[in-house]
Amino acid sequence: MRKKLLLRSTLLLVLASAVAVARGREPIERALILSEHPRSEAPRVYVGGRIATLLRLEKPCDPERTAMLGWEGHFEPVVCAGRWVLLYPLRDLTRDNQFLLRVTLVDGTELPFIVTSHEQFYGNREVDQQVNVFASREDYDAVVASLYRALQSERELREEVERYQKEENSIDHAYATLLVNGEVRQVPFKRKDLYELSDGDMGLKVEIFAGKGNGKAAVVVQLANTHRDKPWTLKEARVSSDSTSRTARSFALRMNRAEIVSGASGSLAVVVDRSAFVSEKGMVGLVLEIFRDDGLQQLAVSLDPRLVQE
Repeated sequence: MRKKLLLRSTLLLVLASAVAVARGREPIERALILSEHPRSEAPRVYVGGRIATLLRLEKPCDPERTAMLGWEGHFEPVVCAGRWVLLYPLRDLTRDNQFLLRVTLVDGTELPFIVTSHEQFYGNREVDQQVNVFASREDYDAVVASLYRALQSERELREEVERYQKEENSIDHAYATLLVNGEVRQVPFKRKDLYELSDGDMGLKVEIFAGKGNGKAAVVVQLANTHRDKPWTLKEARVSSDSTSRTARSFALRMNRAEIVSGASGSLAVVVDRSAFVSEKGMVGLVLEIFRDDGLQQLAVSLDPRLVQE
């Protein structure tokens, strides 16, 4: 029986949507908060002929105990399926038409509504096409807050994807990819300094490059995990003017492996554009900091602004 009701609901929704579009009406959705209505007066739902109206409930309804009084000849049979109640008027109602709809939830809670003509809505001829029913303002606010959080997460994810797409197409990331793979001859850079040092259980080789007339600087770091019992992984790389996130600059970063196991080596390359060296006071020096997985600083490299002025 439930399956037949769902099929009927789907057919009615398709029909109603087509009619609504044909009549040029925009879908109308609103929230109905039951606690804000006096107990002596049931909240109203405004319907229009041959346009489906859906009630979206917080809990599933009971089909056997959900009904509308006097619906015959004015509506299709009321459909109750899950958390949805479907109303479908066969024709426009008059101002005097008012029908009592009693929705019963599976937990036994009864929710009364007055179903009437959209013309009763203070002269506004719009039709309720979806009414989201909430028991209280707190429930409504919780849903709205959850929605905003979801939208914010979606926006942040979309921005992150767009940033990655831009990175894949940026010249700086292309340079960093070639440098980390040892293709120095394929990029317009010349090596200015070379340092080799040991930091506990890590061997480090640092090469600093100046761009050949392209206004860029680069750093290639080769890391050898000599004694650590666990893999070395990068937590964060930062370029700034004073070793704080407050003055952090943008840059391109590439690594040739996600982690460096004990006894193995790996490399990372950083490319910094001339614009990163510019401040309100003119050109400033920058610091590249590499932080390992436990949050400790593994390496700090000073970048002279003259690297991007050659």
